[in-house]
Amino acid sequence: MEVAGQARAHVARLDLTAAQVAVLDGQAHTARALWNLLHEYCTFRQGRLASVKDCDAAIRQARREIDWIGRLPAQAAQAVLRTYRQAWANYFNPGHPAKRPGFKGRFRSRMAVDVPQGRDLNIARLNRRWGAVNLPKVGRVRFRWTRDLPGVTRGGPAGRITGARLVKDAFGWQIVFRAERRVPAPVAHRGEQVGIDRGITVALALSDGTTRDHGEWLTSGEKERLRRLEKKSARQRRARTPGRPTSTRLARTYDRIARLRATAKRRAVDWQHQTTTTELARTFGVVVVEDLTITNMVRSATGTIDQPGRNVRQKAGLNRAITGQAWGRTPCWSTRPVIAAGWW
Repeated sequence: MEVAGQARAHVARLDLTAAQVAVLDGQAHTARALWNLLHEYCTFRQGRLASVKDCDAAIRQARREIDWIGRLPAQAAQAVLRTYRQAWANYFNPGHPAKRPGFKGRFRSRMAVDVPQGRDLNIARLNRRWGAVNLPKVGRVRFRWTRDLPGVTRGGPAGRITGARLVKDAFGWQIVFRAERRVPAPVAHRGEQVGIDRGITVALALSDGTTRDHGEWLTSGEKERLRRLEKKSARQRRARTPGRPTSTRLARTYDRIARLRATAKRRAVDWQHQTTTTELARTFGVVVVEDLTITNMVRSATGTIDQPGRNVRQKAGLNRAITGQAWGRTPCWSTRPVIAAGWW
């Protein structure tokens, strides 16, 4: 028996021209600016938060009066409003860890554009390696075909594409398809129970005596390249005139550093996904994870002027090691077995 409604995401790389990249960059900056305008409109009203009707009317009026807001498609603008209202709903929910919504900075926020309607995408497969998709105000764009999408290819998985989100990272623009798939009805997992202890020298130590470890996220050559790029960026920052915009060479150095760090993160996420979601979730019926307050464990030991900290450099190295292992992300992907916290 199959059940419907299981949400899945599929990420694919877009093959864009320079003109299409410029269009998507403009849409993403407009979406960020629209978020900031909504936040100012809602938080500066006296006594109450603006309603959805008021915000929608303000967006429509802004699209008529301000030319550059028209670069963002109307449905993407409505998606910004929905995301903003959901951020407030999460903040007011006592059981949700979300913080109070705030303004989005140009260099501190991820560039993204929503395509809420799946029917507007008109996805088609061109050949074994590439597919094509329609993007609003961008046109027909190729994307890297690595997996069959539900409801697109004949004989592929059952389901449908409900929408997409365009996200820019260090490697360029990616498209994240939101898929609704029909999957087999879940059954009870009859595997054994196991406890996991997260560490630094050994990534995962299981209660059955086995361990799960990984190699370095970057090779020796990549580490040396990263070290040289960081020294180069430090020299370029010292030569930069205060108050002047970042030079093209410094921006290029930052991009190279970001790509190397993104490569390390992708390898770490891939290892964690294969280890937790794939191996451990299929092997064991119950996975018990120790309850650690990681945010407190990685706090700085610098202290204050009146009470300076001790062993600050050693504590900073420990914090980097904990952050590099991504303890908070490792148990969160084991979604198939029952996860229990507070082990030993």
